[in-house]
Amino acid sequence: MSRDGATGLRYGWTTGACATAATTAAYTALLTGEFPDPVVIDLPHDKHPSFALAREALDGGAATVGVVKDAGDDPDVTHGALVSARVTHGEPGTGVTFRAGEGVGTVTKPGLPLPVGEPAINPMPRQFMREHVAAVAARHGGTGDVVVEISVEHGEELARKTWNPRLGILGGLSILGTTGVVVPYSCSSWIDSIRRGIDVARAAGHEHVAGCTGSTSERVVTELHGLPEDALLDMGDFAGAVLKYLRRHPVPRLTIAGGIGKLAKLADGHLDLHSGRSQVSTESLAALVRDAGGAPELVEGVRAANTALDALQQCQAAGLPLGDLVAAGARETALGVLRGAPVEVDVVVIDRGGTIVGRAQRHLVVE
Repeated sequence: MSRDGATGLRYGWTTGACATAATTAAYTALLTGEFPDPVVIDLPHDKHPSFALAREALDGGAATVGVVKDAGDDPDVTHGALVSARVTHGEPGTGVTFRAGEGVGTVTKPGLPLPVGEPAINPMPRQFMREHVAAVAARHGGTGDVVVEISVEHGEELARKTWNPRLGILGGLSILGTTGVVVPYSCSSWIDSIRRGIDVARAAGHEHVAGCTGSTSERVVTELHGLPEDALLDMGDFAGAVLKYLRRHPVPRLTIAGGIGKLAKLADGHLDLHSGRSQVSTESLAALVRDAGGAPELVEGVRAANTALDALQQCQAAGLPLGDLVAAGARETALGVLRGAPVEVDVVVIDRGGTIVGRAQRHLVVE
């Protein structure tokens, strides 16, 4: 297993790579009667990982292989999941037909890169599997006409921890991966889910979406604007991902909602709001207070604050609307990233209890 040169963390393999390995081994067994173990597949960027077979079965006209997903050092919800492929011969000339087995979802809403009714096996994993089926067929005299049914053990349960239900992918997980490699802590699947969430909202005709940092801000926005579930984007720490995708695929209105700490980072120009990758600058908060006419002792108190919430409470006691100032700064950062895209932005700042402590929108002037 390869490691990241900077962090020393192990790379892993996507569900798409695992499904490709299982399909390759199963089709080989279907044609030859023997399971290659381990099975080697070819991925982009000259990567050729091998996968041990965790399960194998050859029953008449069907071969089934399961491999265990190793996500490396990435905190992936599917790490350790058993990904299986059941391969049978298809009708002549049909090529590779994909089916969703147990634990793999089915697309039920438009806006995704697959038609409604299709198994949630993304385009690139499908391409990987088609290429490997063709290679196995050429090597062992097959036609390449097969039905591939992909399953993930406990996939329906695992999918509840993902965006799939909100995106309209029902019954299980998606089979994902553009390169086959999981980069530790890249959170690529989360960012991809943000993009797919925007696609689904646009396809549904929604003109207002909300990027929320967590469940509390999501609840507040729902109460405030009455948005349907598929207009809510679980933004988490990835404000930049939301804004950059909306720049290319605009929706008329965006509400950004989150706690004072995370949105103080956005106001300070940070687009990744994770605590390990950006910090709240009390110096920047003190500058906001100073520019708003705060007393020198309040400015110094904010500069010395332990947290953004501490700074907020000091300002509330002094009658200065720090929440509104942070919201205005966050909105300014967002508009800068959008670069004139036709998206109107408003920002809602909350405290830990879900109380709105600051807002900014086009017609709201903070004095």
